[in-house]
Amino acid sequence: MFMQLRLTNFKAWESPPPIDLKPVTMLLGTNSSGKSTLIQSLLLLKQTVRSPDRTVHLNLGGDEVNDLFNFGGFDDVLNQAAESPRQFSIGFDFRGRGDSGRVSAGQFDCTYGQTSSGSVAIQTLDLRTDSRRFRAIRRDKGAFSIMVDEEVQPRFKGRNYAPERSIAFSADAIADLNQDGPIVEDLSLAIRRELEAISYLGPLRRKPERDYPWNKTKPGDVGIDGRSAIDALLASALLKGDEQNYVVQGVSSWLAKMKLADSLEVRQQGRSNRYELIVHRDGAACNLRDVGIGVSQVLPVLVVAHFAPAGSTIMLEEPEIHLHPLAQSVLAELFVTISRQRKVQFVVETHSEHLFRRMQTLIAKQQVKPDQVAMYFVERDRKAAKLRELLLDEFGRVKNWPEGFFGDALGETREQAKLMFERQRGARA
Repeated sequence: MFMQLRLTNFKAWESPPPIDLKPVTMLLGTNSSGKSTLIQSLLLLKQTVRSPDRTVHLNLGGDEVNDLFNFGGFDDVLNQAAESPRQFSIGFDFRGRGDSGRVSAGQFDCTYGQTSSGSVAIQTLDLRTDSRRFRAIRRDKGAFSIMVDEEVQPRFKGRNYAPERSIAFSADAIADLNQDGPIVEDLSLAIRRELEAISYLGPLRRKPERDYPWNKTKPGDVGIDGRSAIDALLASALLKGDEQNYVVQGVSSWLAKMKLADSLEVRQQGRSNRYELIVHRDGAACNLRDVGIGVSQVLPVLVVAHFAPAGSTIMLEEPEIHLHPLAQSVLAELFVTISRQRKVQFVVETHSEHLFRRMQTLIAKQQVKPDQVAMYFVERDRKAAKLRELLLDEFGRVKNWPEGFFGDALGETREQAKLMFERQRGARA
């Protein structure tokens, strides 16, 4: 679980305060304000640790098959107002899932600059546990100094100590650290596992097909556009095991709560290896292709909530698209319930007032504590993004809500009443 995010000169963000992340974190704000950039910073690190080239310092993308985003070049990532030194940084605190060796929590901070050839190079990599600190600091001509704890002098330095994939010390550095080597190696492994455990679903999702082939395997994830969500449902329904139908039943349950369907069924087409997804509602059974687009668009959201491994971090952009107000509201209950049941963390970028208002109600009903939910409002201050943490009391009331974001419901009602009375007076005259 990610506990805190830190950015400096990263795209729209100059130097915001550290951003505390909770089991459920919601990002609200105006269009093109920088909300998605907060999510993208961690996804940039995720695609870096997955890079086949272990010597890469930061994978800005370009591989349409394997990369999550194409960030362009160094200047596309660096904040436009950044002054000398022209560098940006990404950092986070995390608490592991208890399966990362001797490291269960730690801190990552990395600063990046540009080489004379235009490539991105680490300037400082700083990894910490509760009691230990390891730094790799770039020197002249690509050499790195390795510093341990608060030592003033480097243990050693050289070009062979350049960090790998943003998070790891080189094999030579680990070997030369002697008894400290396994500690920094476990720390890098814990960081890698947290980044790899991110499941991301973007705002643009695939339209449904009438039927689907199945290769009798379970997908690794649902994909950034939900392309493998159906594969996950097929695997849930057709693969034997203790968790057979777990995903299908979980998705069906939430579709029913959203008043979108009574249940979901995987149905084989004759004796072929093709299957269709049947949506049952009010006694009728329809192919997924023949129901409203809202069902197919929320389906990957519900699937990833049940399919992502326990302890994962799920990042969602606009999960509410094409949903009616009630269904949008139920998403808040989904995040709170699944987060508690499966120890899953949600980071959600949304424009939905209904989702936000239901989260307030859940707090007021004491179904979730205010310290289990973080809400941030993002807005633009000229060229820079500005972050405001929304302060909620025990009744879900926001103490510092920015005016006008969700409109003025009471003002609209007053205006309608005023116009009604004016028109009634005019009709009597």
